[in-house]
Amino acid sequence: MTERAPVLSVRGLSVRFLMPGGRSVAAVTDAHFDVAAGECLALIGESGCGKSVLASALLGLLPGNARIAGSALLGDLDLLTADERTFARTVRGRLIGLVPQSPAAHLTPVRTIRSQLEETVAHLTPVRGRADLRRAAEAAAERAAFPPDHLDHHPHELSGGLAQRAATALALVGEAPLLLADEPTTGLDRDLVDRTVDELRRHVDDGTGDQGRALLMITHDLAAAERIADRIAVMYAGRIVELADADDFFGTPGPRHPYSRGLLDALPERAFTPIPGLPPELGALPDGCAFAVRCERATDACATLPSLTGTIACHHPHAVLTEAADRA
Repeated sequence: MTERAPVLSVRGLSVRFLMPGGRSVAAVTDAHFDVAAGECLALIGESGCGKSVLASALLGLLPGNARIAGSALLGDLDLLTADERTFARTVRGRLIGLVPQSPAAHLTPVRTIRSQLEETVAHLTPVRGRADLRRAAEAAAERAAFPPDHLDHHPHELSGGLAQRAATALALVGEAPLLLADEPTTGLDRDLVDRTVDELRRHVDDGTGDQGRALLMITHDLAAAERIADRIAVMYAGRIVELADADDFFGTPGPRHPYSRGLLDALPERAFTPIPGLPPELGALPDGCAFAVRCERATDACATLPSLTGTIACHHPHAVLTEAADRA
């Protein structure tokens, strides 16, 4: 799906949660995408659409009632069939750096941020010696705009924004080929949002050749996605419904899926028009297009589930505007 070699290649990824009474919840359905070396792919969509479940599947963090299908190749390693020993010793931190959605839950509550950074540096890098570990931890904190005078604080003494920056610093230590950032701007003001996503982008841009790196950023913050993303993947009701170049998505010709257009039109700086209705429950998805009941373009054809053809899963996508049509 990209011209560059993929760092991560996902094909047919589906996640079902088995529930009491024989019910199941289709959290992710048939996801296909690549993230190439040197690329940032932003995965966007409303809350509850399956974005974080997809991230958890890539990190081996799903609960026991999850059933997974498909493949997710990180180099030669299929993340969907890897065991916990492989994740613990090889993947987490070394091959995939995680900026978690809930940083307070990932920080050790009884240890200072400095000690957690120094331990991570010692575990993931060749740095040794008390003074060198201290300097490396402080450098990691600086990359994430974490204030040095808070390094000796415990997690409960931090604001939500500071906890987010601490988690970002920890994720950057291992210089992992894939950085997975799940809502990395939560709790940050606009200036810190820009600085944080710029640092995530720099992590990608600093990788070269065989050391190429990629970023998969899951976010509600479309301004952050527009700032650093190369491509956009739009998720709705567990399915990726559109893949687009970021410049085309946020500029001209704009997104082609009606849901994607609705997301942009809901922004205050655009039409500020909310999408009517609510997303369906993932445990009770319709047989056809899940967005049809909210879509003004829906017809009887939408009773059949649209497949992802090329970069769009829609029976009635918006047309691609040519330059001539645009001038007219």
